[in-house]
Amino acid sequence: MTRGSVWLYRLYDVAQEIDLLQAEELLAVEKPVSRLRLTRVRPKALEFKNPPLTVELAGRPVRLGDWEFATAPSARLYDFGVLAVVVRLLLPERFGYDDLRKLAVLLGDAGEFESLFMSYRDELVNALRPALAGVGFTGFAEDFIVYFFETWPREWDPVPLLLGEAGTVSQEMRRETLRNQFSYGDDTTIITWDAALVCDPAGSTDIPDLLEFANAQLLELRYYDSLLDREVAAMYGAIEEAGRGGYRRLHKYRSIMRKMMELVVEVTEITERVQNALKVTEDVFYARVYTAALKIFRVQEWLRSIERKVEVIERNYAMLSDELVTHRFLVLEVAIVVLITFEILLWLWTLR
Repeated sequence: MTRGSVWLYRLYDVAQEIDLLQAEELLAVEKPVSRLRLTRVRPKALEFKNPPLTVELAGRPVRLGDWEFATAPSARLYDFGVLAVVVRLLLPERFGYDDLRKLAVLLGDAGEFESLFMSYRDELVNALRPALAGVGFTGFAEDFIVYFFETWPREWDPVPLLLGEAGTVSQEMRRETLRNQFSYGDDTTIITWDAALVCDPAGSTDIPDLLEFANAQLLELRYYDSLLDREVAAMYGAIEEAGRGGYRRLHKYRSIMRKMMELVVEVTEITERVQNALKVTEDVFYARVYTAALKIFRVQEWLRSIERKVEVIERNYAMLSDELVTHRFLVLEVAIVVLITFEILLWLWTLR
């Protein structure tokens, strides 16, 4: 039997931007707050652009299956608009591997936890409204599980836990699950798409914090990718409608172009902020773990998708700009012809 905990994450997109300084002032009145700082790295080895704000929450016992767990919940606020809520299930002393495996299967369909997460989310959003710009839950969320232990018996198989699988796991699936395994000393980290095992004898929470950060970046990129999908579809509809507007279409084109550029500036700014929110500069081990997490979560694929859609918007902007320029030249040519005609008529009139 080994003491440990299971960390259940829900990350929500709740605003376009969060003023962390103001949020800290609002929350510090009633709750313990602090800025995220990894404990096992030198300050210059890892650079947070604007360290997220951590707030401790009141624990509530939760029941799942045959067990009742004490909890240690907390939340973390990211300046790019993400709220992460983590509920730590503290495992009882007499909680063996079979119990842990049954729990992992139950957590795959633990819908009753959603109301708990949403209550924490709504409580914080209501308390933080003055610090939120563009407040409002967009419907975008990410979930993640971390199995956190200080010791991990050799005979315990982590693969069924990470997969939430009650049955037998094939060798091929086992190899794939263990492919992203990392160790610096006597610690172990295994990362999958939606779960991770972290065993750290020192009890450091640095790796879960890095994984949470990567999930927060993923969530925000997913949101802006979806936003661009909607805006590109609306843009084509607006261009088609404006094209049927005769002369007034030019005024409509200018309005569409202005909206396009505002969207490109907004998306470019937020994606750069998300990408630059954390930089691992000197710590090779943390750099490997963090880079692997971004790859597993397919963050680069979302970035490329956003870049392609921004390129589509920019091409349409160039197309509309060319049409406006062509129209200006046409108006200028017509004006020249009218002036020449007027001068000829005026000359003919003077000959009379």
